[in-house]
Amino acid sequence: LVEYFRAQMRKDPDMASAVAAIRTLLEFLKRDKGETILGLRESLTGATDCLTGVDSSVAVSSGGELFLRFISLTSLEHQDLSRCKKVMEERGELFLEKISMSRTKVAKLCHTFIKDGAKILTHSYSRVVLRVLEKAAAEKKRFSVYVTESQPDSAGRQMAEALRKLNVPVTVVLDAAVGYVVEKVDLVIVGAEGVVESGGIINKIGTYQMAVCSKAHNKPFYVVAESFKFVRLYPLNQQDVPDKFKV
Repeated sequence: LVEYFRAQMRKDPDMASAVAAIRTLLEFLKRDKGETILGLRESLTGATDCLTGVDSSVAVSSGGELFLRFISLTSLEHQDLSRCKKVMEERGELFLEKISMSRTKVAKLCHTFIKDGAKILTHSYSRVVLRVLEKAAAEKKRFSVYVTESQPDSAGRQMAEALRKLNVPVTVVLDAAVGYVVEKVDLVIVGAEGVVESGGIINKIGTYQMAVCSKAHNKPFYVVAESFKFVRLYPLNQQDVPDKFKV
């Protein structure tokens, strides 16, 4: 199970971890030899827990949970195991197809927020933000981007390199320079690891200070995220976020 998940991630590095997890769960469903509907549901729940143990990101947790909810209603509609399993697989394929298109849909909806001549600030490396900017560039819009270096892994440099390949003017700035840079930009766009029930987001450290600075300078602050990242959590503050999501 774990090896299949890792193989999916290696095969397509651009694939969202949640999509890889759902592909893995779907394959697990097809191979499962359980003899009861209850046993099948328990096996899928155990498989989801196993994947979240390998990848503790919010997306894997929320994506797996959504997948289980999406297919589990089948057990109420069909009492026969073989029929139930077949319908589960069909619904699983449909769910996978829908979420695989999510980034493209986000880009189509959000690139309109980027106007000609815009200066944009973003944080770290986000594949969804990159897809939005890629779509805007494809629409022949002229804009420039400031991207934070994003320590300790310097993921912002990876984002900058990807933008340069799109011929988008990009400047890498220190994380501590956000307060200085934000007054120069027209809008801020960030991604999210997860979206919680309070309306807040879980994302890489540094996102909160960027939001606070944006509010202080009255700059629009947009978060782009796929719907499978909506997680059933209601943290009251940053310290209330479960530790497993802070890794």
